[in-house]
Amino acid sequence: MEYAYLGKSGMRVSRLCLGTMNFGPETDEKESFRIMDAALDAGVNFFDTANVYGGQGSKGRTEEIIGRWFAQGGGRREKVVLATKVYGDMDNPLDGPNQPSGLSAYKIRRHLEESLRRLNTDHIELYQMHHVDRNVSWDELWEAFHVYVNQGKIGYVGSSNFAGRDLVKAQYEAKAVHKLGLVSEQHKYSLLCRLPELEVLPAAEEHGIGVIAWSPLDGGLLGGNALKASGGARSTRSQERVEANRDKLERFAALCREIGESEANVALAWTLMHPAMT
Repeated sequence: MEYAYLGKSGMRVSRLCLGTMNFGPETDEKESFRIMDAALDAGVNFFDTANVYGGQGSKGRTEEIIGRWFAQGGGRREKVVLATKVYGDMDNPLDGPNQPSGLSAYKIRRHLEESLRRLNTDHIELYQMHHVDRNVSWDELWEAFHVYVNQGKIGYVGSSNFAGRDLVKAQYEAKAVHKLGLVSEQHKYSLLCRLPELEVLPAAEEHGIGVIAWSPLDGGLLGGNALKASGGARSTRSQERVEANRDKLERFAALCREIGESEANVALAWTLMHPAMT
């Protein structure tokens, strides 16, 4: 396993990150535990989740599954660089008018404490804004995040789904108040989704932000099985995307056969070749 510093931080993470969005709604707890154990055994020390993961009506369930996995001991928590996210509506009536999706010092405080409880931990190495909230000032956000950095509850702050201009603004405002700023940006990037190359990746490189690619196999289209016939509602929902990309997928599959590598391996290797990628 290869490891790299996450952006301009001093924290080293595996270049492959385990995404956990399907733990709960698609993958049961026993299988989720098996996957996390296998990832650790393979040298993956970087696990990513979010407070809203878990499925409709069960938001937070994914964090709870990870927390119960940590509770098994064996150094599991100590070996993992843990990342989660804040922004979404958690369907908690106690949030009152602050329930809708967004960011604020209030939401960061409440939702951080809830994530810590669900994850069965006292700290989170990387706390990420799941989306940008342009209605809230960066003064408020950096002040709020660094209260918890100073308390040791957060190691570093990252972002997800930010536009290039939002990354630049975040770093400019952090520098103005002598803060480290963002160390990472998580963005959809793959052979089939290269739009981030226009603004997001250049902005991240210029400002020392490590990029974490989400869905580098583009929802499984680049995983090697998309062109194979299969039944089920899920395959039916994805069929339009397969047909829209059929020519590209067939040419990609032919290339992979020619070089003797699996489609998933080639897709991941291509993504990791970009200099902005962690």
